[in-house]
This record gives sequence, C-alpha cells and structure tokens, in this order.
Amino acid sequence: MNILGIDFEDWYHPELVKRNIKYEKHEPSVIKGIDKILDLLKKHDTFATFFVVGELLEFQPEIFDKIVDNGHEIGFHTMHHDRLDSPGFKEKFSNEIKKFAELTNHKPQGFRAPTFSLNQSSSWAIDILAENNYVYDSSIVPAKSTMYGSPNAEHSPYRISSKSIEKNDSSGKLIEFPLLTTKFLGKKIPAGGGFYLRSLPTKVIKTAIKNYEKKDIPGTFYIHSWELTPEFMPRLNLPLKDKFVTYHNLDKAYSRMSQLLKHFEFTSFSRYIRENKTVN
Repeated sequence: MNILGIDFEDWYHPELVKRNIKYEKHEPSVIKGIDKILDLLKKHDTFATFFVVGELLEFQPEIFDKIVDNGHEIGFHTMHHDRLDSPGFKEKFSNEIKKFAELTNHKPQGFRAPTFSLNQSSSWAIDILAENNYVYDSSIVPAKSTMYGSPNAEHSPYRISSKSIEKNDSSGKLIEFPLLTTKFLGKKIPAGGGFYLRSLPTKVIKTAIKNYEKKDIPGTFYIHSWELTPEFMPRLNLPLKDKFVTYHNLDKAYSRMSQLLKHFEFTSFSRYIRENKTVN
C-alpha cells in the first residue's frame, strides 16, 4: 500500500510564485476545484491526506467538512505556506499550530513543511510538533534538488527527532514518511510527485513505486491541489526558470495522477499507520 498526500494550497502559495508577487491579500481560486479533486479520489476508491494551508479554511470553512465527510484526513501545511527556515517563523509556529487546531476541531495528526523545508536549521519544528501531540511528519525527500532534499535520509518510514532528521532515532516521538525517490540516468532524484510527476516519464514513476512495493516500503506520493485544477491557476509572467518549474506540463498532471491511482493502491497517512503497526 502506498500513501497519498495532497498539498492543498492556492495559486499564490507556491514558493516560486510567492517570491515574485507583492505581499498583499490575494483572492483564492484553486479552492473552487475541491469537488473535482474529491471526485477523482472517489472514482478510484482512494483515501488521501489533505495537507491544508490554514488560511484557506479561514476563507472557506466548509472545505474542512467536505474533506472529512468524504473519509479523507486533514493535515497541517502551516497557516500561510511559509518555509520553516524563513526568518522569524520559529517564533510563530506554535501559535499557528494552535490556530489550525481550532479551525479543524483538533483533528490533525500530521504535518508537511512547505517546499519540504525541514532541514538541519529547522529541525526544531519536530520538537514543537511532538509537544502538540502530532504523530507523523512527511517533509523529508531523500534526494537532492535545487530547492530541498536530504540525500542521506532513510527511504522507509522511521522515527524522527530534532537531533536526527535523516536516520532512525528510537526515542523520536514522530514517524517520518520520506517521499518517493528513484534512480534516473544514474542519479538519485525525487520521484514523489509535483514537478517530477509532470516532468518525468510516467513509466519511470511507475517503476519507482513498483520497486518500493517489492521492498515492502510505502511509496509516499504528493500532488498540489493547483496541479489537479489548472483551470483555476492563473499563469503569471514569472522569471523563465520559475515559470518552467511551476507551469511545465501542468495540463498533464491530472491525467498522470489518474493513471497512478488506476494502477496502484494509495491511502492516507493515518489509515496507513492504523493498518501497519510496524511503523509505530
């Protein structure tokens, strides 16, 4: 069984967009596609974890009920999609967790850092999550990219602590679910979704998932809400590289995700933990 997380964020949240627009209040639009996403999951009899940016629940609280009433899980993706290692964020994190708990009736068990920004300089977040009774994290990518990555991290779920974010720490209070990786052209690269779902041949990702399944490791996969609903994603005139990473093959993400849901079994993080006691 593999695991699916949907990073539920709007058009102005991705880092490569955020750094190129003015800091001001923006009107959410991607949230209009929530029913399309839920219908896709229902079609393939799949449960997922929605890592939601909290301010979207403030804007449209009924999103929470739609997700939960369809059997899916709510996870925390910060209140405003700020990187963990951004200046001053450590001082705000605890309050954001409490605010999100209020918005979600204290439902969240899991967290994903925006832009997978859990690293040695932001490992303090693990202690704060543990203090707030979180059960798991999924912010580690065991391969290096230009924006993130912990290439020495384990590939199987493991106990994570602020002292050891890449290797199992039996005293760690949270379970880490690292993202799917693969070997491509002789190099280990991320393969767990997002830009890589849109850019790599689908066959490569299918092979990566099969290789994990042979080793009895869950393939932890993710996709952004705006990748599944590109009709609500405005195309901005970003710098060339940022534009490529954000918009490349955006119109193909939905069909490629559909293919994976058709060929493989996915579930939410909380359901996986319940059904696989070995990760506890």
